[in-house]
Amino acid sequence: MLKDKYYNLIKEHGFVNEPIPNNTDLIQEIALLKYAKNAVILGHYYITAELQDISDFLGDSLALSQQAKKTDAEIILFVGVNFMGETAKILNPTKKVIVPDLNAGCSLAESATAETFEAFKVLYPDHKVISYINCSAEIKALSDVIVTSSNAIKIVESFPKNQPLIFAPDKNLGNYINSVTGRKMVLWNGACMVHEKYSLEKILKLMVQHPDVVFIAHPECESQILMVADFIGSTTALLSFVSKSDSNEFIVATESGILHQMQKKCPGKMFIPAPSIDSTCGCNDCSYMKLNTIQKMYLALKHEQPEIILKPEIIEKAKIPILRMLELSI
Repeated sequence: MLKDKYYNLIKEHGFVNEPIPNNTDLIQEIALLKYAKNAVILGHYYITAELQDISDFLGDSLALSQQAKKTDAEIILFVGVNFMGETAKILNPTKKVIVPDLNAGCSLAESATAETFEAFKVLYPDHKVISYINCSAEIKALSDVIVTSSNAIKIVESFPKNQPLIFAPDKNLGNYINSVTGRKMVLWNGACMVHEKYSLEKILKLMVQHPDVVFIAHPECESQILMVADFIGSTTALLSFVSKSDSNEFIVATESGILHQMQKKCPGKMFIPAPSIDSTCGCNDCSYMKLNTIQKMYLALKHEQPEIILKPEIIEKAKIPILRMLELSI
């Protein structure tokens, strides 16, 4: 059967792998498929510029979660990494959620398995669990509330000061929230491979070379990087900051995909990707995000595969902390 053929291809490659004629206008074909199938494309700021420009809705994790909750589309094509597709499926259990490539994982999400995290929770029986959205559906199901970098401080502060908290899985974001709020949350030892690779020495050299530059950073960065930042914020907050700032030069310490939107919004300004320790290109890319391609998007819509499948009991448990996050984010 044709369905079995594509199931086997996905099992082997992580995506539908079939030749596409060279003369295929992929942008037009994607538009036609979206219309015919009542599909919507949700794209994250960290995908490539080409894919950002053909997404129906572009945003960070919070904005995309909000959009996923309210969409009327029958099919959601989520172009980002897998935990984002899972979140969309949790919010839309009756809709079909597909992704371009099942290999598009997340180093941060992979740092916490359900088994190890459940054992960790047992050590702190009186603690509430706050989990960063960059985690698996199974970790969400073990949490009391989910946060994104956009709303994390607000949601942490919604708990009484005397309520002990666990924050997972990002120790860097957790450390930053602790420093801002004065909390002493217990932190899971996870981190994003992109945001841990920035070189403080190289950034300081750039700041000397560009005396008028403003250095902005995502709170997933390590503390020594955040200490020298002029502004710290979520991906959306960084984009908003550069749009409103009177400065014309910025060093940006987050995944380089956001530079495309910054340049579109501020064509007269200069954006320098913060250099990493081992980078020769001078920027940090998420290799998982870059697994998404326009060819894979086209094939995913054409065959409605690979599909995000979650157990009903995981969906029910994980939906509670996500909805709580959305309610607290209004």
